[in-house]
Amino acid sequence: MANQNAQSSINEFKQFIKRHPKLISEVRKQEKSWQEVYENWVLLGEDDSIWDPYREKEASAENEPDAGGKNDFISKMVTAVRKMDANQMNEQINKMSQSISSLQSLLSQFSSGSQKQQNQSGGEHPFSFRKD
Repeated sequence: MANQNAQSSINEFKQFIKRHPKLISEVRKQEKSWQEVYENWVLLGEDDSIWDPYREKEASAENEPDAGGKNDFISKMVTAVRKMDANQMNEQINKMSQSISSLQSLLSQFSSGSQKQQNQSGGEHPFSFRKD
């Protein structure tokens, strides 16, 4: 029976912590200990004024990262697209295309040169006899 009461108390405390994420960050920063937070929660209850700073921060912290994180990325992408100059992008693409073409031709020259050497050395018989 005592074990069930302790388990339900722990579950209630976990729910309380989930509603107050600022407490988690303070414990992780070692500003408070879990023991201290738990003792205050048991002694003072959830409705005490000690938890007010965590409630205010919680509401604003929940809304900003979710909406701000996604919207921030989208807004950055939109501003980047707006700042792009089509002519400059076209020039850059043409330059990259020319560079890739040059690299491909260079590689084909080296690969065809090595194939010719292999064909010349391996393709011919070392003793060539001609018929008269």
